[in-house]
Amino acid sequence: MELELAIWREACRHLDIQESLGRILPIVARFLPVDAVTILRAAIGARTLEVVATEGPSRRGAVRGRIELSDAALAALGPFLAARTPVLVEDDFDFTTPLARAARSSTLVGPLFLDSEEPEGIVVLHGTRAFGPKEVNAVRELLEPLAVALANDVRLSELARLREAAMAENRALLTRLSRHSLVESIVGEQGGLRMVMERVAQVAQTDVPVLLLGETGSGKEVIARAIHERSRRTTGPMVRVNCGAIPGELVDSELFGHERGSFTGAVATKKGWFERADGGTLLLDEVGELPPAAQVRLLRILQEGTLERVGGQRTLRVDVRIVAATHRDLHRMVEEGRFREDLWYRLGVFPLRLPSLRERREDIPALAAQFASKAGERLGAGPLAPTSGDIDLLLSYDWPGNVRELAAVIERAAILGHGRRLEVQAALGVGGPARPSAPPPAAGPVDILPAAPVPRPLPPDVTIDEAMRRHIETALERTRGRIEGPRGAAAQLGINPHTLRSRMRKLGIAWAQYRI
Repeated sequence: MELELAIWREACRHLDIQESLGRILPIVARFLPVDAVTILRAAIGARTLEVVATEGPSRRGAVRGRIELSDAALAALGPFLAARTPVLVEDDFDFTTPLARAARSSTLVGPLFLDSEEPEGIVVLHGTRAFGPKEVNAVRELLEPLAVALANDVRLSELARLREAAMAENRALLTRLSRHSLVESIVGEQGGLRMVMERVAQVAQTDVPVLLLGETGSGKEVIARAIHERSRRTTGPMVRVNCGAIPGELVDSELFGHERGSFTGAVATKKGWFERADGGTLLLDEVGELPPAAQVRLLRILQEGTLERVGGQRTLRVDVRIVAATHRDLHRMVEEGRFREDLWYRLGVFPLRLPSLRERREDIPALAAQFASKAGERLGAGPLAPTSGDIDLLLSYDWPGNVRELAAVIERAAILGHGRRLEVQAALGVGGPARPSAPPPAAGPVDILPAAPVPRPLPPDVTIDEAMRRHIETALERTRGRIEGPRGAAAQLGINPHTLRSRMRKLGIAWAQYRI
């Protein structure tokens, strides 16, 4: 009893198993003829044992890392594991051979079980004299505390791995966003995104789901991070998962986790994204890509806050704030039966529509300046800055890829300028998707713009506003709705683009209907 209590105390006091074993061996040696102990983590399905801690003289010769199990070793381990009791073995017993020394006269092996059907690991004890029934009975009392010590070490290793994965994700995010910190201000917060950020401030302190709607590249992930940073969960994890990038057969396993042995290849229990985001925020990017089965399980989590891992029977409770994002029209998908209506209502408690870059052109100069500065630093030539001519070119472009495309264009312009200047005109001329154009004539040079439409005759009693309307519409038809730039309607009409937009608003002309 005294030995067992002492082992329990040391096993539960230290998270590092090597430190625990260093304190446990002297205690065991006072009661048993043991001078070396080795603990191995078992992965029977993978046919391996991993040495995680060893203490005593044998430490100098112990094999570190993994030990591959032969067919003979697996066959010998079968009855030993089934009995769940320590067994005396010879020093040449397959996997103990690399751990044993010639001076050892006896080896005792015990399985380490907790709640699962498979062992957490195996403990190997070496003695200078032969072990007997007394030693076997004494070691039997040590198996549970040693199993707890090994389980603590496994959890510590998993936490360290998750922490490193989260740090790597944060570093990748900062690189992708060209930022040094997650708490940097958002460009456009007082401009084109002012209304969005006001809504973010309203909803951030609540725990209701937020649905971010907007075109690809419009900054949905940035807004999701802003919601998390302004919430009460800011000290918790912020986890992003791209639902469209997960194969359909792995969605449940990735989102909700799986138990060991639940399917072929599941050699260990794995936490899903919901468990990893417990206490924080989970961004479900491209949520419209989720298959129907995963939509049902997501609805349950939103309603009850519980989930079950794939192949598991235990109900787990998670505390996660959901931020969903998509560029798809979920309302239409609901009408077409491709997205659950009840899930739409659950996710759409607080929808936020992000404007495209075309709708917030006033932010382009600031965004371009920020991207140029970071691009110059990455190229090692110091911060770059766009010229007024560069800004005019950027303002004249429609940005179908939004902020993401702008960042790519500035990066390309910096590379084309060898890090010394921005070649914006050249950068805008390559890399973009081709736009549909009118078929060329049978012969002669091909013009980028279509031929001018035949002017429509005006009746004698037409008003000045009507005449101006038709004149502007003719220019928009010719330029396919483009307003700015050398080939835009404003240049053809000889007026400032802002003046043209003002007159179009006054006359009720919608430029979008002329886009091809």
